[in-house]
Amino acid sequence: MTEPHTAEPDSTDDRTRVANVLVENHRAFLRFLERRVGDRALAEDLLQDAFTRNLDRLSDVPDEGLVPWFYRVLRNAAIDRHRRKGAEERALAAFTQELADTTQPAEDLHREICACVGRLASTLKPAYAEVLQAVDVEDTPVKDFAETAGLTTSNAGVRLFRAREALRRQLVASCGTCAEHGCVDCSCGKR
Repeated sequence: MTEPHTAEPDSTDDRTRVANVLVENHRAFLRFLERRVGDRALAEDLLQDAFTRNLDRLSDVPDEGLVPWFYRVLRNAAIDRHRRKGAEERALAAFTQELADTTQPAEDLHREICACVGRLASTLKPAYAEVLQAVDVEDTPVKDFAETAGLTTSNAGVRLFRAREALRRQLVASCGTCAEHGCVDCSCGKR
């Protein structure tokens, strides 16, 4: 004699039932979030995210506690969003303050650094010194320099890149670690 087969509850039916309860409350959930975040599009994003993140856990919550539980999930999502937004605003404010506090070097120090770099640039190949002088010192656009020198814009860009690399190598060879730290206490000219 075979034993009777007992059917196990179908998890698909549970998910469908739970999803139906949530869909029935969708508008209320959306209003709840919109009041807390002040933006309908953001509220919709948070609601969708809460649905997808908690889909697997929904079947564990009893029907009578599902809606209150999901409101807690949404409240926590809104709080997390406010925290992230606050952190973003603080980071932006700190960056803005950092930019405001940044100062250019004093004019005499700037001239000394430029003179040091200028002396080293003159030791490069003439084509490299020419492109550095035109683009980096005189602020000539690369395209204009290319036309003047009879080059394509891409060739002028490559020449500028190679010239800067050659100058960087000269600075490191001449100034040592001073060049890596911005030549603040440059003494290259005194050597």
